[in-house]
Amino acid sequence: MSTVLNKVLIVGSAPDAVKAAHWDTSCFTHTVVINNAWKACPSWNCLIYPEDFPIDRHPSAKDMNGKRIVTAEDFVPVQNEFGGFVYAGGTMSFTAGYWALGALKPDVIAYIGCDMVYQAKPGQSTHFYGAGTADPLRSDVTLQSLEAKSLRLQALAHQNGCAVVNLSELENSRLCFPRLAFTALEVMTETPSFEVQEPSAVQAALRAEADLGYWVESGRYWEEHNRFDGQKLRDIDAMWLATAPELATL
Repeated sequence: MSTVLNKVLIVGSAPDAVKAAHWDTSCFTHTVVINNAWKACPSWNCLIYPEDFPIDRHPSAKDMNGKRIVTAEDFVPVQNEFGGFVYAGGTMSFTAGYWALGALKPDVIAYIGCDMVYQAKPGQSTHFYGAGTADPLRSDVTLQSLEAKSLRLQALAHQNGCAVVNLSELENSRLCFPRLAFTALEVMTETPSFEVQEPSAVQAALRAEADLGYWVESGRYWEEHNRFDGQKLRDIDAMWLATAPELATL
């Protein structure tokens, strides 16, 4: 008898996000789209966006059709369960992952369109809808190493019995999750077993976070940015990078 896994798809706005429009997403219990990505994946059932997401980019009532909207009221409390925004990284790709992990309790979280590389040549698109703002690359003390933040999400997901994979076929990605083909995930009936990060290194990084105490219950960490020491956060990023030695030079 096959096992029905709780698989969650997270769709971002990179050019390859449009692949999801051609997939049979019925193998996922939830398809979570970030910001504008609802336009790239018609089969979405959860849309997550920040407080400053422009109203004119929201789906219409017709596009909603009973689907779920996830706002700060929903994701901030869940994010706080996993240590808060300063340590998780203040961009929606990671926020969506932590919300899915805490709220949907998946066995597998799969990403597409969230590589955060933005290496388009002149005349090429950075996002599936054209030229967009590279939000994860903005000057932000919580986003000094996107690789470290992805390893943190992966580690906390593993602690909660969830695997995180990257369905992207792009050559480069800032996400350090294992790559997996959609066709392989589609037929998967057992949680994939990838190499587990060093438990002692993970615990050391979490202890360093707790000792530093950069906690903002509201989630609006940018209102208190003056009290955050960038070097101390880089030191913690280095600890997360050390959970996967082959990535420590990124």
